[in-house]
Order: sequence, then structure tokens, then C-alpha cells
Amino acid sequence: MGSISVAAAKAHLSELIEQAARGETVCITRRGKPVAQITAVEMPRKRIDTAALRAMTDAMPPQPEPARDFIRGMREADRY
Repeated sequence: MGSISVAAAKAHLSELIEQAARGETVCITRRGKPVAQITAVEMPRKRIDTAALRAMTDAMPPQPEPARDFIRGMREADRY
């Protein structure tokens, strides 16, 4: 956890927000004493509906060729 003065935090707020978004905690100090803390917001994850996912993938047509051949064909097409 890094710490920064209030004056420096005002000047570099967007950078501090990016640090917090990456999971770092930033402590803001006033006259050398901690007064605030910036942390990332916990974002709840949505549960995956496995039945809906299975229904969607089952409805997809099978791929006519192996993935390696498909990718190789795309790479060769980009060369010319």
C-alpha cells in the first residue's frame, strides 16, 4: 500500500484511481497521518447459467474444419 499527501493526491487523482482499479490500495495522508484510503470497488460476478450456455452451444453448427487449419488459412490469406 502506497501513501501520498492530500496535495499530491489532488494533482494525481486519475493515476491513483487507475492504481486502485488494478487492485492496489492507496493511503492519503494529511501532515503525515492517514486520513483516507482509495481501493477498488468489489464487483459481484454474475453466475453463469450453464443450462442456457449448453443450449446455445448445442444450437451452434459444428465447425467444418479443425481450428488450426482455419487459423492457418486466415494467416495465409493476410500475407497476400
